[in-house]
Amino acid sequence: MIKETTKQDESTRLKSTMKAAVLTEIRNIELQQREIPTPKADEVLIRVQAVGLCGSDVHYYEHGKIGNFIVEKPIILGHEVSGDIVKVGENVTDLKIGQRVSIEPGATCGECFHCQEGRYNLCPHVEFLATPPYDGAFCEYIAMRADLVFPIPDSMSYETAALIEPFSVGVHAVSRGKLQSGETVVIMGMGPIGLVTVAAAKMAGAKMIIGVDLEQTRLDVAKEMGATHTINLRKENLEEKVREYTNGFGLDLAIETAGNQNAVQGTIASVRRGGRVTIVGMSPQDEVPMSISNIVDKEIDIMGVFRYHHTYPKAIEMLANKEIDIEKIITNQYTLADTAEAFEKAIHDKTNTLKIMIYPN
Repeated sequence: MIKETTKQDESTRLKSTMKAAVLTEIRNIELQQREIPTPKADEVLIRVQAVGLCGSDVHYYEHGKIGNFIVEKPIILGHEVSGDIVKVGENVTDLKIGQRVSIEPGATCGECFHCQEGRYNLCPHVEFLATPPYDGAFCEYIAMRADLVFPIPDSMSYETAALIEPFSVGVHAVSRGKLQSGETVVIMGMGPIGLVTVAAAKMAGAKMIIGVDLEQTRLDVAKEMGATHTINLRKENLEEKVREYTNGFGLDLAIETAGNQNAVQGTIASVRRGGRVTIVGMSPQDEVPMSISNIVDKEIDIMGVFRYHHTYPKAIEMLANKEIDIEKIITNQYTLADTAEAFEKAIHDKTNTLKIMIYPN
């Protein structure tokens, strides 16, 4: 059952269908009519306002799979979401119609070992938006479990609220890397995840933040996100510049976000003895050669990062203070009807494209 409707959700009550951008086969997205979902007792219905286009969305669009996750039937992509609550399930007491919200896209079981341990990002039963077989948010309305829906301040835009999801990856990467105020960090790859990780490192109090990439335009944005130094690998040598910037000592922490074999190897070379490495990016090669002698001799701690946990309240608070304008990573904006064009833009213009934002309503 659903709570009594008000004027605020009257338009939803009168409509039964919505528009959705549906991936029907590889590199083919169709605008279709779908039934507006009915929220369960513990869910809310959200009118979607902004959705970020993620690299994983592009991978499903272009290849039809990521690892063991295979698109076997038409799917709605998109998991970086913000919007407005328009209906509330009968058991939901801490949310209300009209609230502007950011959405955590992974519904975990809450009962397995990992959920009970507090690392629910490792839950094997997670139902994650836009990960086969679960539909995502490139549509006008979605129903979400209430505990995954977080109100945002009136001063926060829908765009920033949608970017809470990728920013959470950066927050978790910095946390896994145990970055302390006053420490030094290098971040490999200045794509959207690398850039928001720069912002997270800045807010964590890092003294030196080095952004590394092949594209100068991305390095320029990295400076706006909080990087103190940059290294352009087309012109500069990573190890030489790290020695120069750290007086030969090396860095406390290296974070790899590029999903690149050379970047993984660069993290090992960049950190000091006793340093730490955090790997976020997923390399196309399942196995990447690394210098075991370097890892052992320098006694390096290496950590993997898978999504995030318990980041949303903190991330919303961090971005609400406007210390860093996270929206500087947004380079393109499209309507829902132009979703297919947005995907093609992401594929064919990687140099000039960072984060694409899509507006279903």
